[in-house]
Amino acid sequence: MNRNIRLSKDLPDIESILALNPRVKSHAQIFSTASKKKEKKHWKRNPERNCDSCLKLENNFDDIKHTTLSERGALREALRCLKCADAPCQKSCPTNLDIKSFITSISNKNYYGAARAILSDNPLGLTCGMVCPTSELCVGGCNLYASEEGPINIGGLQQFATEVFSKMGIPQIRNPELPAANEMPESYHAPIALIGCGPASISCASFLARLGYDNITIFEKQKYIGGLSTSEIPQFRLPYEVVQFEIDLMKDLGVKVVCEKGLGVNGMTLSSLKGEGFKAVFIGIGLPQANRAEIFQGLTVDQGFFTSKDFLPVVASASKKGMCQCRSALPELKGVVIVLGAGDTAFDCATSALRCGARRVYVCFRKGFTNIRAVPEEMELAKEEKCEFLPFLSPREVIMKNGRIAGLQFCRTEQTEEGDWLEDEDQIIRLKADYIISAFGSMLNDPQVTAAMAPVKLTRWGTPEINMETMQTSEPWVFAGGDVAGLANTTVESVNDGKQASWHIHRYMQSLYGHTVDTVPKLPLFYSAIDQVDISVEVCGLKFPNPFGLASAPPTTSTAMIRRAFEQGWGFALTKTFGLDKDLVTNVSPRIVRGNTSGHVYGPGLGSFLNIELISEKTAAYWCQSVAELKKDFPHNIVISSIMCSYNKEDWTKLAKMAEESGADALELNLSCPHGMGERGMGLACGQDPVLVRNICRWVRAAVSIPFFAKLTPNVTNIVDIAKAAHEGGADGVTATNTVSGLMSLKADGSPWPCVGVSKRTTYGGVSGNAIRPIALKAVSAIARAIPGFPVLATGGIDSAESGLQFLHAGASVLQVCSAIQNQDFTLIEDYCVGLKALLYLKSLELKDWDGQSPPTEKHQKGKPVLKLGDLVGKTLPSFGPYLQQRTEAIAKYKSDLRKAGKTDVTDTNVNCVNQPKRPVPAVKDVIARALRYIGAYGELNNMEQVQALIDEDMCINCGKCYMTCNDSGYQAIQFDPETHLPFVTDSCTGCTLCLSVCPIIDCINMVTRTTPHVPQRGIPISPVC
Repeated sequence: MNRNIRLSKDLPDIESILALNPRVKSHAQIFSTASKKKEKKHWKRNPERNCDSCLKLENNFDDIKHTTLSERGALREALRCLKCADAPCQKSCPTNLDIKSFITSISNKNYYGAARAILSDNPLGLTCGMVCPTSELCVGGCNLYASEEGPINIGGLQQFATEVFSKMGIPQIRNPELPAANEMPESYHAPIALIGCGPASISCASFLARLGYDNITIFEKQKYIGGLSTSEIPQFRLPYEVVQFEIDLMKDLGVKVVCEKGLGVNGMTLSSLKGEGFKAVFIGIGLPQANRAEIFQGLTVDQGFFTSKDFLPVVASASKKGMCQCRSALPELKGVVIVLGAGDTAFDCATSALRCGARRVYVCFRKGFTNIRAVPEEMELAKEEKCEFLPFLSPREVIMKNGRIAGLQFCRTEQTEEGDWLEDEDQIIRLKADYIISAFGSMLNDPQVTAAMAPVKLTRWGTPEINMETMQTSEPWVFAGGDVAGLANTTVESVNDGKQASWHIHRYMQSLYGHTVDTVPKLPLFYSAIDQVDISVEVCGLKFPNPFGLASAPPTTSTAMIRRAFEQGWGFALTKTFGLDKDLVTNVSPRIVRGNTSGHVYGPGLGSFLNIELISEKTAAYWCQSVAELKKDFPHNIVISSIMCSYNKEDWTKLAKMAEESGADALELNLSCPHGMGERGMGLACGQDPVLVRNICRWVRAAVSIPFFAKLTPNVTNIVDIAKAAHEGGADGVTATNTVSGLMSLKADGSPWPCVGVSKRTTYGGVSGNAIRPIALKAVSAIARAIPGFPVLATGGIDSAESGLQFLHAGASVLQVCSAIQNQDFTLIEDYCVGLKALLYLKSLELKDWDGQSPPTEKHQKGKPVLKLGDLVGKTLPSFGPYLQQRTEAIAKYKSDLRKAGKTDVTDTNVNCVNQPKRPVPAVKDVIARALRYIGAYGELNNMEQVQALIDEDMCINCGKCYMTCNDSGYQAIQFDPETHLPFVTDSCTGCTLCLSVCPIIDCINMVTRTTPHVPQRGIPISPVC
């Protein structure tokens, strides 16, 4: 070996790799302003402010919503949500979605639970997640508006959860609590008609079907279904498969849809429907005619004039696969387009015009920016696509040339101090244009439809007069909702009209048959086969309704709290640990504080807590009487009394018998409290010695006949030794584990937190929460491996159904929860139960490449699918600077070429796919200890099966985190291009997986089988053996 080579210095090839690695700054640098102006353009990801050319969007119907989220984005945003008490976001939602609940489920990776909560209140939850003007609704009430980071992206979270559910392919089912269809009363078989298959009718029909009605028919005038969601909201905001998915869910309940039949079509009237036997009718036909200003009368599409009702349906037909059998071509727009109006529809027209070939789009409106009707989301998208806004203009005269539109003349509008709007004919503006699209609102002026609605009383606008609380018209059997009712301005309000009407139709229908219905609306929730999964489990002869219970901890400070928990659905509860009167304690304060193990996180979602709380301050008599009350009122819930004594046979015998006589189903022997009690010869003082544990268990076994579990501490050398001692002593099982002894925080002046009194004293406390989950999982799995079949009550970082399933797989029998409730509240149980049911059901479907409820990750940037640029330009291009421009141009050319070939780039989706179970749904007992076969000694691992990192350049966001960790914590095996910032993994990669661990984008890096032999770098070659 060359002795001149310094082993402690990087070789030249490594030094070249390290060229862009961060270094501590030793001095200030100087670069000219001119050079910095040039350099910034290379790295810029947002558009140039001075760019005045329109984006090339012809035939590009890709998702443009800023709210769209990938799984990573959804999890981060859901974690940020405070899940507030009496959440104001819910109060701002027309359909009253339980937003706190569904965002909680998303943060716990229970996407079905989130979708179920959404669809229970809004059957068009996916549509509304995509198109709701959330800034004016739920987001407008978000309490995080009061914080620097701003409100939660509620619409994006709603879209994400329901989209994931749609990919599961699981149909809706009838309310399981209803009798069988053939056993339902006659009133539920009576025919009900809904006219118009738009959001209001879909919502109304869905709720009626959930109530049990099985003879529901929707009549749709058009050849397609979905109403304005299909025909007027563009594909790039609302794909057709979304509408189809929601209608399929409705059809799952037996609702029939008949197309090409509607009011005024082939003689259909309200009277004819009544004559055919329909007992109730819901009118949800929208406002199908455009409001055309007088100056545009007589103008045609051939002359270059469109109303929104002419233009948007043709664009939709050409871009939405599945909308109808024969797709039309996109309208051919060239040159300049003027769009008139300032509502959401006007901006849909403007952005759609760009996709039809328009070179420039002007949006002209009568009022100013401050009182524009469109929601900020729509206006911002149009602005980003370089549409120009011209306020204070009122159209006066169409300029024609050679029989076609050549421009439009406007006069200026002004607002007086009294608030009235005036048109100033002295201020004239003329704009050249090739096309005009009028979006001045909608109306109902079809005389055939108006006549068909007789005998319903109509307003002066030709729409039905309705009771805004019941949605009932002047005819008791006729109801109406959506645009035609005159109150709804958005899709979600139309959905709520249908929801509202469904209850009052239900009350009306039952009244026809002499039945009364509660005046307080109680509509059924959304159900699927997942909700019928049985998650009960039997342990030591005790049947637990579900495996989730309250640990002996702050959530069980009182039995009134346990009662509330049972009412919410928790399967079992441990009492707070209590002792004999001679061992009563008084707590100090402060005593329960936030952990700092997840960085500087404030508010909910803490990764850990530390407490120096002792056992219960309440007497044994209180607990025993309370347990008796709980067992009387909740006979199917399991109550376990947690007890503690010093190492004294008489005390353990006395307390155990007292607890048994109170009616407790089982006992937990607290041998593990890590602070305070050990100093009294209790808790930890008893639980660290196998001999003491064995003897205490023997004493209790001799005293009682009910099952008992020894609660173990992780603060020992080998917890398995303690578990074996409990087993030998006759314990029916163990609880693993209690908190980990620790010191959480020291302030800058050296004082601790928590600190007690003026002397600022503290003691080592118990660390709990997700931070100790790895310790608890090891303890549970080690005990399960050492003592097969020995029940383990798991605790320590269980904060979701997903983490609960991990503990079950590790060998746990049931699951105790504390810190997650401290972060939130008792309603978590709904998320846990639904989440576990979903995880078990999905196992039966065997969906390809799914991980629990997480679908396979598609190639994406910011949650939106991306084209594989290598197929178009032969290389990968990052999304910044000149490369972003090249990407944009390549995609624009690709889309334009597709249009010339008569195609759109809207992928076919398998929206009608229903996945059936391929094997029986496993029970909870079937998944217990499933992971143990994978756990063993290090010597059992195969060092011949090596992997390497593979980076997906199409998903890479060029942050270089993989590069940095590989350099300073790994093997310097990743090159980082100085121009593109694309990382490249060299053959020096040893598969350590640090890069994947720090990568911010899910599945951007994968570990794949190494294709070349792995040769360890020994540093100095091994000397040959003589």
